[in-house]
Amino acid sequence: MAEPGDPKTDDAPADQSAGTSRRRWPRSLRYDLVGLAFAATFFCLSVTPSLLPRGPLLQGLISGIAAAIGYGVGLLLLWAIRRLSGRDLAREHSRRAWAALGTVGGLAILVFLALGSGWQREVHQLVQLDPPERASFTLVLLLAALMFAGLVGLGRLIRRTAHWLGRHLGRWIPAPAARLTSVVVTAALAFGLLNGVLIDGFFSAADNAFGAVNEETEPGVAAPPEPTRSGGPESLVAWKSLGNQGRTFVAGGPTQSQLQTFGGAPPKAPIRVYTGLDSAPTASERAALAVRELTRTGAFTRRVLCVITTTGTGWVNSLGVDPLEYLYNGDTALVGMQYSYLPSWISFLVDKERARDAGRELFHQVYAVWSKLPPGQRPKLLVFGESLGSFGAESAFGSSDDMSVRTDGMLLVGPPERNTLKEEFADGRDPGTTEILPTYEQGATVRFARVPGDLDQPAGAWGPTRVVYLQHPSDPIVWWGPGLMLRQPDWLTEPRGVDVSPSMRWYPFVTFWQVSADMAFSTGVPDGFGHNYGTASAEAWTRIAPPPGWTPQRTAALVAVIG
Repeated sequence: MAEPGDPKTDDAPADQSAGTSRRRWPRSLRYDLVGLAFAATFFCLSVTPSLLPRGPLLQGLISGIAAAIGYGVGLLLLWAIRRLSGRDLAREHSRRAWAALGTVGGLAILVFLALGSGWQREVHQLVQLDPPERASFTLVLLLAALMFAGLVGLGRLIRRTAHWLGRHLGRWIPAPAARLTSVVVTAALAFGLLNGVLIDGFFSAADNAFGAVNEETEPGVAAPPEPTRSGGPESLVAWKSLGNQGRTFVAGGPTQSQLQTFGGAPPKAPIRVYTGLDSAPTASERAALAVRELTRTGAFTRRVLCVITTTGTGWVNSLGVDPLEYLYNGDTALVGMQYSYLPSWISFLVDKERARDAGRELFHQVYAVWSKLPPGQRPKLLVFGESLGSFGAESAFGSSDDMSVRTDGMLLVGPPERNTLKEEFADGRDPGTTEILPTYEQGATVRFARVPGDLDQPAGAWGPTRVVYLQHPSDPIVWWGPGLMLRQPDWLTEPRGVDVSPSMRWYPFVTFWQVSADMAFSTGVPDGFGHNYGTASAEAWTRIAPPPGWTPQRTAALVAVIG
């Protein structure tokens, strides 16, 4: 791809007035007109609204990346035209064209910056956050320009490296072969640097940092005195082996006095079983150890047994599991297993198979014991997973029928786009229903909800096994996927969710980067928006597995206690 500043194009015949004008600038500051036109277009599109609010810093980074992508698209288009027609449009730009780009492009950028600040106020208000000052949006242009210049400069460095290598190889091999070899070698070196140095270095640093956190114990967390919890007296699992999140989980939950106050009767001591990465070498061995712990604590004699697939760090959201202990006055057993100590967004990149294996191993081994019990003596078998945990939990099943036959209920919160069964249910949804709130097989087993009240629809029979997916229209974890680069998803062709701006539109490449950035701050919003589901899990459990005689008034009381 040729552009101003390329050694090959600098020697070619050119329009003298345009060429003289451009040679006043240092080579490193020369940009192609068509590339800049695309860059300006992508910049303007990047300030349009996405799922969640963005501050000036994040918006500047997104806009700079988008502008650099647009510039690359413009150069690719020029290269294709030159190859097909033989015309070098990069050498045909007049002063008038540059003046037009400066005027039209500059005005468009200013207009979209003003519109963008308004859109951000709207998105902030939709998720009940105070909007930023309009003046702060002026930082976006400066930050975007710096990011754009840096990325384009990096691309030029790679290209010039390829040219240099091609010239030197051309002394020994034919020119076409030298050019091809130089491109391949430079691409391999760039990929190796990115993957082998930068990415590996990042993951190595993350591994060290979060590994150290995994060894820590949160303030106020101590080994439980109850034998019904892992890490406590008579436990088969050492307290130290549980990891940071495992120790927090087994030591947490409502106290017996809190359960008695809510339930009005003496409670049982809740069972909480957990195995950490250091508890056993493999996922299969950790699952087997967890099942032995369940047997030791008498978990298979309780009214409810819930199998939990954790998030990447091993975290279990107390808002998702504590409600079960209130619902059944402590006559419950909860079991979870760690498969990583990295945050979910990193685990999804490097530990996704571990999440899948953990979800399958733990459920299958629990089910193998549970299924051998007399039907009248089995506890209710429930499954819970949030975020990446929902991906792992779902992996133990092959279909909605499988879920129905082998469980008594499932709650999957904030499921990622890569959840296979969730995608099958959404793609196979009943006619006339939407991707953000699909109905599958008239809601006989599986139901989707933004808020628990959505679970009352459709009005047909639901059960006996009830599977719930909680997903917010504004949750980027739910909707992000590589397909956003080149394909418009159904959820952006449908009427928007109540928490998504009606001004949001899909644009190739741009929307992908916008939603990618939304993921980084998906929990930094109030309850009920983004990836923050608050007390919705508590109310969902009252619809999935309510005890006999449960009432809406008790649900309201539970939500108040959990919240």
